[in-house]
Amino acid sequence: QVQLVESGGDLVQPGESLRLSCVVSGGAFRLYTLAWYRQAPGEERTMVARITRDGSPTYDESVEGRFTISRDDAKNTMFLEMNNLEPEDTGVYYCRADLALQRFWGQGTQVTVSS
Repeated sequence: QVQLVESGGDLVQPGESLRLSCVVSGGAFRLYTLAWYRQAPGEERTMVARITRDGSPTYDESVEGRFTISRDDAKNTMFLEMNNLEPEDTGVYYCRADLALQRFWGQGTQVTVSS
């Protein structure tokens, strides 16, 4: 049973930073392509950042230069460092792990950016 657990969401002001974590248990972590998705109120879930098993990152243009995705295979953990947060970054952040046709999701963590 593969489980993903996110943490680190919070209420912050514009311009502040947050670091999200996603711990993956029950699977071959180092083989997964990992990603962070965001779902804003009333909108579809969209990809924010993705990192392959060799550590190559990809970002949505809305977060390029502000967010950094990383992974620690020794700790079965993925991170999302979010800097200079904007109100438009508000939403529930989900982590996802892919391996071939298998896809696993976490339960999400809320990020709210508001003054």
